[in-house]
Amino acid sequence: MNTTTMRALVCSEPKKFAYQTIGQPVLQPNHAIIKIRRIGVCGTDLHAYEGTQPFLSYPRILGHELAGELVSADNAPGFRSGEVVSLIPYFSCGACIACRTGKPNCCTSIKVCGVHIDGGMTEYLSLPSNSLLHSDGLSLDAMALVEPLAIGAHGVRRAEVKPGEFVLVVGAGPIGIGTMELARIAGAKVIALDINQQRLDFCRDKLRVDYAINATRPDVIDLLREITSGDMPSVVIDATGSIKAINNAFQYMAHGGRYILIGLQRENISFSHPEFHKREGTLMSSRNATRQDFEHVIDSLKKNLVKPETYITHRSAFGDVTKYFDSWLKPGTGVVKAMIEI
Repeated sequence: MNTTTMRALVCSEPKKFAYQTIGQPVLQPNHAIIKIRRIGVCGTDLHAYEGTQPFLSYPRILGHELAGELVSADNAPGFRSGEVVSLIPYFSCGACIACRTGKPNCCTSIKVCGVHIDGGMTEYLSLPSNSLLHSDGLSLDAMALVEPLAIGAHGVRRAEVKPGEFVLVVGAGPIGIGTMELARIAGAKVIALDINQQRLDFCRDKLRVDYAINATRPDVIDLLREITSGDMPSVVIDATGSIKAINNAFQYMAHGGRYILIGLQRENISFSHPEFHKREGTLMSSRNATRQDFEHVIDSLKKNLVKPETYITHRSAFGDVTKYFDSWLKPGTGVVKAMIEI
């Protein structure tokens, strides 16, 4: 019996966080144990805390944007104890139709770390060995950012973004700005759209996006027409998870365009069928990411195409998370990415 304990931060119900002492994981076949050193806080964690995450039940240990040191592993060739690692935090069955066709990111019985099963807001974490990622010399901070960037990379790949295309990213939160970065790397002309001017300024000043538009302006469509020489964006990507924003953005899509939903919410989408039909539009969801996306992000970080220090605006020690978490929910705090250090 395992008598070695560790500390975990448990979300017992919406708006209730508490530190608890639980047993440390014991190495299982085909699994690895990592000592958690960095935990990125993402929209999923914030929504879970608020009680608006549709796939989560309580109590839950949150956290899936993780980096740490490998403690031990079974059946993990090429990995060594002590190295900095991250993980693909979507654990798939390997047998369903999605897994058999190369889409383990939408496995029919997927278990997302920190959502369906307990995650990394703890001192040690057990995970399948085949989910490990080498850091290849990247820092702990960089490795904790790989997962949210991979979400954007997957959406951009789903959209089949081509060099020179106008890509409108709706939502300038952490997932949105990562999507902008990966669209830029794909050669797109990026347009950021958000209601938060502070975040738009961040996109323009820090990410050097081509265009930034405040969604509260009455002339958004006119501005998009002007930017695109009348064509409208050929790719629209939602990264808000807001039903109002999702429904509204259908009108921004060019004829023959693609609309990709990275953001997630609980309601039914509503749009004009004639308007969508006459555009011969393509609507698709983008869920999680695949190893291909993670490797693309790690390669982009190694090439300095993405700078981790740009994203991290707030930091907290693991023992102080409950002091700051509520403030990270407030737009006025100016949080782009909060990073927890252990």
